[in-house]
Amino acid sequence: MPDGNQAAIGQPALRIDGRAKVTGRARYASDEVVANPAWAFLVTSAIARGRLRGFRLDEARAVPGVLDILTHENVGGEAEKPKPMAGGDTTTTLESDRIWHDGQIIAVVVAESFEAAREAAHRVRPDYEEEAPSASFGSPGAEEEVRKAGEHKDYKVGHADSAFKAAEYKVDQHYGTPTQHHNPIELFTTTCAWNGGKLTIFEPSQFVYGLRGGLAKQIRMEAQDIHVVSRFVGGAFGSRGAATARTAWIAIAARRLGRPVKLVATRDQGFTIVTYRAETRHHIQLGATRDGRLTALRHEGWEVTSRPSQYNVSGTETTARVYACPNILTKVNIVHADRNTPGFMRAPPETPYMFPLEVAMDELAVALRMDPVELRRINDTGTDPATGRRYSSRSLMPCFDQAAERFGWSRRNPVPGSMREGDWLIGWGCATAAYAANIGPAAVRITLEPAGKARVQIAAHDIGTGAYTVIAITAADRLGLRIEDVTVELGDTELPAAGLAAGSSHTAGICNAVAKACAEIRARLAGAATVTNDGPLIGLDPATLTLRDGALHGPGGRSEPLARALARVAPGALELYSENIPKGLPPESIDKAYQGQMSMSRGHSREDVTAYTFGAQFVEVRVHERTREIRVPRAVGAFAAGTIINPLTAHSQYMGGMIWGIGSALHEETEIDPKAARYVNDNIAEYLIPVNADIRSIEVIMVPERDEEVNPLGIKGIGEIGIVGMNAAISNAVFHATGRRIRNLPIRIKDLL
Repeated sequence: MPDGNQAAIGQPALRIDGRAKVTGRARYASDEVVANPAWAFLVTSAIARGRLRGFRLDEARAVPGVLDILTHENVGGEAEKPKPMAGGDTTTTLESDRIWHDGQIIAVVVAESFEAAREAAHRVRPDYEEEAPSASFGSPGAEEEVRKAGEHKDYKVGHADSAFKAAEYKVDQHYGTPTQHHNPIELFTTTCAWNGGKLTIFEPSQFVYGLRGGLAKQIRMEAQDIHVVSRFVGGAFGSRGAATARTAWIAIAARRLGRPVKLVATRDQGFTIVTYRAETRHHIQLGATRDGRLTALRHEGWEVTSRPSQYNVSGTETTARVYACPNILTKVNIVHADRNTPGFMRAPPETPYMFPLEVAMDELAVALRMDPVELRRINDTGTDPATGRRYSSRSLMPCFDQAAERFGWSRRNPVPGSMREGDWLIGWGCATAAYAANIGPAAVRITLEPAGKARVQIAAHDIGTGAYTVIAITAADRLGLRIEDVTVELGDTELPAAGLAAGSSHTAGICNAVAKACAEIRARLAGAATVTNDGPLIGLDPATLTLRDGALHGPGGRSEPLARALARVAPGALELYSENIPKGLPPESIDKAYQGQMSMSRGHSREDVTAYTFGAQFVEVRVHERTREIRVPRAVGAFAAGTIINPLTAHSQYMGGMIWGIGSALHEETEIDPKAARYVNDNIAEYLIPVNADIRSIEVIMVPERDEEVNPLGIKGIGEIGIVGMNAAISNAVFHATGRRIRNLPIRIKDLL
């Protein structure tokens, strides 16, 4: 592409918003200033199934400062339940007297202060008509069904059942992953303020246009009368993708009072008022020849969801296509229980579904007495086995080779329990990481000033991943400016629409849109400069001109200052609006984004190629011979993700994902009381996550990769890939250290005693 010199893309750059964050100038949703706000506090259900007979509110209303108490009895008909981003239906809150799960919002108390609202909320006395709940798999009353056809797909290639029966070597095992919760640092907050018939919402969001469109339908108003602002997000991981019930009730509370209302939900409420990672079960059957070639792959999964929901992540979309295999069969089932509706959580399908596949591959390698890296090499493929399409690029084995060399894998003694140091048993394990390369539509407005400054405006979202910076890098690169001369505005429905910041699609979507807009600016400047009656670039081919170093450059060292080139096409600053619709998406994708509807070109569903990011995870664990404590002294991850816009923030994303993978394997589990269907450890004290002492050496290798088919800039997403496979690599390492195969996560000391 001649419209840039690649001076900024690919070079490490500090976050342009970093100073604002560390000095406290960055305004998160609850930091936004509104005049004379009232404070809301949620009342949540203490039972998991039943109905509300009514409320005793006198004691709550007697608390000084209480302004209003919202229940289904006085506001139930003023809002509809939110529409989930996937899975059809969901549970209600104040819309009816039905109790679907523990921790469900059943009332909202509004008062002059947070403290008064909290005290009054604790004095609300609900009268319940309780029914026996079903908590999870195997609970009495839980309902199982085959997942209905929808966004995800089951695969049937060849004859998996007969091929498995005839296989020389087999793995036939069951695996499980637990319920897990997002627990972002920033709590779930909402501030609503009305100005006549116009509503402004400050709420952390991964899709401000989606929040606007969803809320408009909930409270039956025009979307253009709602303004959503989410400049910074303190962690999301999927928890802030869709509108939730709380937003509508805070908007209604503010309308009833005629003044702004601010809600900051508590940490424990965050476990039940938003989504989470569903609990899963898996049955894997692998068949292989004596030389390790897969002949059969059968993967059946089960996922827990709420009573009315059809939500499922169906990670068989990936497990069916990672390795060469002529006979594949996948199936996904859902189990309805009395739980809140689950949703996307970083690497939603792959984190739970790649775990059983990658542990099963290790079990197959043990049965074959084959190195697990070589087993993956034998089954590597340039063709998608589920569809027959070729991969746009596939650097899986280069990732394994580079990570194995850095890790020292050749020194591994394959015999379980054979490596030790003092009282510590040492285990080495590895696993494949894979995630689809997705991209969404985006619109952008760029203003270029004669002084060599640019402003980029797009309703994209920085959920902590560095979106402000990669946008600035892309604009600086394509306009020939310094990064510090680019101002970026995000997270506001008054800006041009971008898609959902999820599915590792956001950088590809927004940076390609910015690059396209910059190319249009360059084309305008070049076109005018080459047909003018004066100037050094007259008569040149416009396609040969580039923007760099604050000037328009042509062949032979000819150039013209930006201010002069700009003056030919605009009296002052040049403002350009542009839209980018990725290949494979319909023309109405941008219109849908403005309406708050999600559209995304997914790497596994393209008609021309299959587009995926691949990686390799290597990990060392140490298990104490007597106490069975588990330690992870080092991990190496290698990933190939096409064009890396900013290696500095990319490194952080990879490393953060690997650490989260360690947590997924050894720490994280939301415990549920099987009788009461109630989350037990709904706090940071007892919901275990890795801390600094758990993480020693984390090495990230960014394997160079060029993919000219995935999108014009060659960007593959990196937000999800870092976590994928780490849980399996640790399980495999634990087996290598102890000889004990753990197939259910998380792995705890009790599992090794």
